[in-house]
Amino acid sequence: MERRRLGPVVGLGTWNTFGGDAGEATAVVDAALDAGYGLVDSSPMYRGAEASLAAALARRRDEAEVATKIWTSSVDEGHEQFRRQIKWFGHVEIEQVHNLVGWREHLAWLEAERADGRIGKLGVTHYAASAFDELAVALRTGRFETLQLPLNPHERECERDLLPLAAELGIAVIVMRPLGEGALVRRSPPRAELDRLGVESWPEALLKWALSDERVDVVIPATRNPAHARANARAGEPPWFGNEERRLVEKLAA
Repeated sequence: MERRRLGPVVGLGTWNTFGGDAGEATAVVDAALDAGYGLVDSSPMYRGAEASLAAALARRRDEAEVATKIWTSSVDEGHEQFRRQIKWFGHVEIEQVHNLVGWREHLAWLEAERADGRIGKLGVTHYAASAFDELAVALRTGRFETLQLPLNPHERECERDLLPLAAELGIAVIVMRPLGEGALVRRSPPRAELDRLGVESWPEALLKWALSDERVDVVIPATRNPAHARANARAGEPPWFGNEERRLVEKLAA
């Protein structure tokens, strides 16, 4: 995932979705890839999601960049998680240290794997604004190429420091929770407001709101519904929102 390779795009998250259900995963992943998704994101934290994602990608591995994670304070267990990932995916385009757990301890061996070609890029993630200062410390080492964090109209803390820092350092930004883990889409604004935004659905508006920030590279909404995966792809197409449209989305989400 090179910064601005294709402009803003939509990827597929797997948190709290298909878990270990390979059949459900295949239906969702097929729908996503058919709709033009380029990135799928997972983690050892997501129960059986990595294994079911691997099964879903078995016939289509070359169509997706895999972003997954190391999630353990133990270097030995980190190596074991990576061994399973290589078995499942062959290689990992983006390997992320999940929630900053043991990031200093993991960096040296992850960099060695990247040098050997089994990892494309290294990234770091966290979901909590309370950890953003440490995320900034990690980014300033110059050893990470991607950053994953939450951004939606209700979670905007990253706009203050981390998005400017990522832009300054040329670090690609992957947005988790662009729909507020579903909380933001439980009630849609009136059709007339969506027409003002030029979108077909409220989830599309929320995803496009994040993607219209030029510092954002990818959003990764999670879903277990193939129809939702197809619909979400529409947010990855221009035209992007200007300041007026983004303010309207913020108002409607309030």
